Amino acid sequence: MTQIDRVLRSNLKLRHLQLLVALDQFRHLGRAAEFLSLTQPAVSKSLAEIERMFALDLFVRSTRGTEPTPYGTAVLRFARSVLSDYGRTRDEITAVASGAAGRASVGAMVVAVPGVLSQAIALLKARSALTTVAIEEGDLTRLLPRLRVGELDLFVGRLEPGYAAPDLENEALYDEAMHIIARPDHPLALLAKPSWADLAVQPWVMPPPWASSRTKLNQLFYKHKLDPPTDLIESASFLVTLSFVRERAALAFVARDVARYLEREGLARALRVKMAIELPPVGIITLRNRIRTPACELLMDCLRQVAATR
Repeated sequence: MTQIDRVLRSNLKLRHLQLLVALDQFRHLGRAAEFLSLTQPAVSKSLAEIERMFALDLFVRSTRGTEPTPYGTAVLRFARSVLSDYGRTRDEITAVASGAAGRASVGAMVVAVPGVLSQAIALLKARSALTTVAIEEGDLTRLLPRLRVGELDLFVGRLEPGYAAPDLENEALYDEAMHIIARPDHPLALLAKPSWADLAVQPWVMPPPWASSRTKLNQLFYKHKLDPPTDLIESASFLVTLSFVRERAALAFVARDVARYLEREGLARALRVKMAIELPPVGIITLRNRIRTPACELLMDCLRQVAATR
């Protein structure tokens, strides 16, 4: 372990880490070499050099490409974390030198984007117009790994209890109800009170199976002695949801702020269906014990202020 400690502290260079991440991304020596503007023999030589440092096999080579070993997976996690911190520090120094005020990278679920996040960023820009905010939309399964390796500063979305972990800090901001939406000319949008039987036979765009909102929606169908819909598209994407609502006349199950936004823009209408369900609150997730940049702290403060006015 002394040798590994020495390698991690002193011997590994940024070029080594970049090479490892490229090999994991492309899973092929030739494609990684092309990406890094190196020859394939140079990549092979560098990988062999890194493995000699650790005295461990980090990748398995075969005719199908390269595959990380369990040792390699651990080193790759370290490599991504270091490269993310490097990039964050570089961007912050560059921003300060150019008169800007830093950069915050946020992962966001659709539930947070049209309301609290957009308003919080407007507040942030009013305070610090040159602060850059990078937003990546997605769900917990895709964004939490990026938060853990440092590619995101924070996550804003539903605090799904199944994803709680000791390395994560959760901060609840507000509760957010759900609505069923359809495009404005959908027959059910014109009814004073659509029945659950009407809803069950429609095509749907639904949240992924792991989402608490999906589970609760299914329970509502069971409560009305109906099977949940079977004509489904599953997605956490705003654009996918809107596309199928508009083009396929599907119904969708979305957060209240999303429904209100789509109604304001004339893109959809919330159906007059009572949705008496309890869901996890919307909040902020950060990595415990990670030092936050000033831009990240500012965005979190703006999120809290906007949430407090709801």
